Amino acid sequence: MRDVTFALFVADVVLLAALLAGALWSVACPDRRVWPPPSRRSWRYRLTWFCFDGAFAISVVLLVLDWNTWMFDSPLRLIVGIPLTLTGGMLALWGIRTVGWKITSGQRDSLVSTGPYRFTRNPQYVGDIVFFVGVGVIANSAFLWTAHLLMTLVFIVAPLTEEPWLEEQYGDAYREYRRRVPRFL
Repeated sequence: MRDVTFALFVADVVLLAALLAGALWSVACPDRRVWPPPSRRSWRYRLTWFCFDGAFAISVVLLVLDWNTWMFDSPLRLIVGIPLTLTGGMLALWGIRTVGWKITSGQRDSLVSTGPYRFTRNPQYVGDIVFFVGVGVIANSAFLWTAHLLMTLVFIVAPLTEEPWLEEQYGDAYREYRRRVPRFL
């Protein structure tokens, strides 16, 4: 069973590394960016969501297979991890609910500055980071901590890929919003 767990961990790391590479590429070469994708039918859209959905699904399986195998074998981890997981999840879902799935999935619609977007330009990423830290604390898995660290790096770099695109799409309205509201917190 340990070989299966390790193989899944490696697959998770490969998918997350591909996401991170795509995000870094998009920052370095915005005219040939992977994210945000040009359309829902593009290979960029499909590749990004394949990697993200695959990494997320594998993380769920690793949560079960590698549960409590690391060094924090105290029930205290539940007292710390559960509130982090719930808070992060609620913030991310509030962000998704506010902008809708179309914008969340990288498609142009309209500039949103209401709900959690009044406080942070990236409530979904902030919420996701807090959520994944909480899950890592609860699960007590070195594999999940490593995967979630990579996922956190993706969430930190992703706004850097989106900001030039948002400025192209929404111009002065986005520049004013960016001036008023912090990127993360």
